[in-house]
Amino acid sequence: MATITSLKGNHIWPRIAMHRRTNFVGKPAALVFGKRPIQARVKLHLDVSTVVSLNVDHQDEVVRPKTNFAPCMWGDTFSYCTILLDNQVIEENIEEIKTLKEEVWHMIMSSEKDIIEKMSLIDTLERLGISYHFEEEIEDQLSNMFDLNVIHEEDDLYNVALYFRLFRQHGYPISSDHFNQFKDNNGKFKEALLTDAKGLLSLYEAAYVRKHGDDILDEALIFAKSHLERITPILESTLEKQVTHALMQPLHKGLPRIEAHFNISIYEERGSRNDKLLRFAKLDYNLLQLLHKKELSELTLWWKDLKLVSELPYIRDRIVECFLCAIGVYFEPQYSQARIMLTKCIVMLSVLDDTYDSYGTLDELLLFTEAVERWDLSEIDRLPSYMKTIYTTLLNLFKDYDIEVKELNTFNGVCYVKEAMKETVRSYYTEAKWFIKGNVPLFEEYLNNALITGAFYLLVPASLLGMRSTSKASFDWILNKPKILLASAIVGRVVDDIASYKVEKERGQLVTGIECYMKEHNLSIEEVNEKLFKLVENAWKALNKELIKPTSMSAEVQMRIVNFTRIPDVVYKNNQDGYSDPKYNLKPLVESLLVHPIHM
Repeated sequence: MATITSLKGNHIWPRIAMHRRTNFVGKPAALVFGKRPIQARVKLHLDVSTVVSLNVDHQDEVVRPKTNFAPCMWGDTFSYCTILLDNQVIEENIEEIKTLKEEVWHMIMSSEKDIIEKMSLIDTLERLGISYHFEEEIEDQLSNMFDLNVIHEEDDLYNVALYFRLFRQHGYPISSDHFNQFKDNNGKFKEALLTDAKGLLSLYEAAYVRKHGDDILDEALIFAKSHLERITPILESTLEKQVTHALMQPLHKGLPRIEAHFNISIYEERGSRNDKLLRFAKLDYNLLQLLHKKELSELTLWWKDLKLVSELPYIRDRIVECFLCAIGVYFEPQYSQARIMLTKCIVMLSVLDDTYDSYGTLDELLLFTEAVERWDLSEIDRLPSYMKTIYTTLLNLFKDYDIEVKELNTFNGVCYVKEAMKETVRSYYTEAKWFIKGNVPLFEEYLNNALITGAFYLLVPASLLGMRSTSKASFDWILNKPKILLASAIVGRVVDDIASYKVEKERGQLVTGIECYMKEHNLSIEEVNEKLFKLVENAWKALNKELIKPTSMSAEVQMRIVNFTRIPDVVYKNNQDGYSDPKYNLKPLVESLLVHPIHM
């Protein structure tokens, strides 16, 4: 066994062993649960040429859809944690990271560095994915520089935008008025900025942390994006890669671990790079990857032992993709147990999602909903045979949660998560009734229910279960659905709805957010999309506002919500459902995060 020290405070790295409803509208989790096969029960709207075909269950003569989801593409890749490095190499890497960490600490604290050097260093540490080692030091530095009002003395676009973004991302109430200096007498951004590609890129990234009232950043985003798109082909190689990536995935909306992988490769190309920083980032990335692979191995064996895939052939086999989402929520070593617990909750929701969307009859779903509400094993006798397995698995999962949380000796929030699960299942049933009966609700009614089936209201409190620093106040705050969580849920739900509409429409799905909005307001699909894109944009602004200090909750808890909000932007990239069909959006990410180490 090799113990990996996190090098962050007193945290210790866990040991690495060396031996449907179409996706929306009342669809289950917007987080990862995308396009669904249409229920065969609505026979007039079933397109059997797509993802479903009819399958008669001769035991009870119930006509059910036969799903045709892509199978798990990973085979036994993660079933057993095979680590090629021996213990001695791992221990040597750990010691080298300790040494490099100390050197970087001195770089951060150095009084010889000027303001731009310090801010650039903080930005580099965050982009390379190693800032978690220096959270307190970075916070102290930013606090001091904010108090000194360093941005007031800057007139360089790149620097002003960098300062602004970093201060905003860390919750400081910095004003967007600092960008007024880059406008001409006509209120337009100055023509001279068009030749400053790095400045435009910095402005573009800064615009994504805007809140309501930052009108100048609305203008800045349009200005910077249009000109970056125009000049990208003529930029030098490294900058061209940065701009192309940013236009596809803005930094503020990207998942930290995925962005770290990209930025390490970019940093390596820079002639002005610090080789010690680069080596630190690579070693840390690969060491974390080993930990994540060990966790996924444990989860894969747990998932196989449940045998749900063989007993419930209609469900999607996505334990790897669920774990990827958990890494998106928190990748740091101190959250190892939390990642495992959250992944189990996500995959359990996926099973419930597919059951309500793709298999159960309305009568069966009512029985299951009532059983979950009562939360008693004696209810199992009322359920059809296939549901007994699901119900038992669900109750056992929460029993395990209760044991694990007690062993952590922290606040036990399992009862909170259980109530959130009941609420989610009730909303799944409401959605099922709409779909099966062909009822199209008003958009507001649809959205209120869909925000629950989007699952953020359940998964956010579930993400706290394995966190040692959690408290009763954290769970109370989340279950009261604060503004930041509402904004997050809106982003997840609506991004899903926009991305999945075309396929849902082809399959005959009538109960989607877009269909509800079109019917209610008599608008075209283009007009509705414009309205929904604006809804997403406004939700991001509301979320950004809630991050500005003073806040009612710790940054640690708030960051879980921010990261949940980022996941749909990655999973549904290019309007593709990366959960149901992972080969395009998620497969490359799994390979880079969990299969291939970074070359040293």
